[in-house]
Amino acid sequence: MKKLILHLPKYRLVMHFNLTKRRKSRFDEPFIPSKLNLRRKYRIGGYIHRFVRHIFEHKAVKKILGTNIALMLVFSSFMPTNTLGGTSVPDSIVVTDANVPLTTITSIHNPVKEVKITQGYRFYHPGIDMDGFTGDPITPIRKGKVLSISRSKFAYGNSIIVDHGEGMTSLYAHLSKIEVVEGQEVDTFDEIGKMGATGRSSGDHLHLEIRDHGVPVNPLTVLPR
Repeated sequence: MKKLILHLPKYRLVMHFNLTKRRKSRFDEPFIPSKLNLRRKYRIGGYIHRFVRHIFEHKAVKKILGTNIALMLVFSSFMPTNTLGGTSVPDSIVVTDANVPLTTITSIHNPVKEVKITQGYRFYHPGIDMDGFTGDPITPIRKGKVLSISRSKFAYGNSIIVDHGEGMTSLYAHLSKIEVVEGQEVDTFDEIGKMGATGRSSGDHLHLEIRDHGVPVNPLTVLPR
């Protein structure tokens, strides 16, 4: 910085000027600087940082990067969304293994072919009665294991209890014939007995109870409609 004093006695003026040399902008420097004004106290990381910063802040580099980014955005808008690196990506992928056997999980079924309810679920009647004729086949409502069998002239008469797992059991009462044994595995297509009127019954029908951990539930909330 230089000082310049100009005296104008005619006008009684004294003018002071401070002349400062204009600083050189970093954007006026060449693309690859010849000197980076490095000091010994900087580590190698500082050298690299100063060099990279100089390169990416140069106006020529900014112009090139801005143009490339704009072109990428324009071309990407025309590309299909289901492609990645030129390879089409399917909407869904199905993986199968031929060595793994497939098993069919059976759902809840009605124990008789034709459902006609003659008495519903009540506090004093913890099940439902399904009308029919003696000899009609009875099947379990779900796959399971025969838990117990009872043959009696009173109460439920000839009855079967099937354990379906997870605390769920089903009772089939007033049967005329029992066709399974305790511990037998049964499925929904297996006939476990035939409808009858044994025990305390006023006519041919099936009394069905469904229990959840020993507590009776309304079978109509479990059976298909």
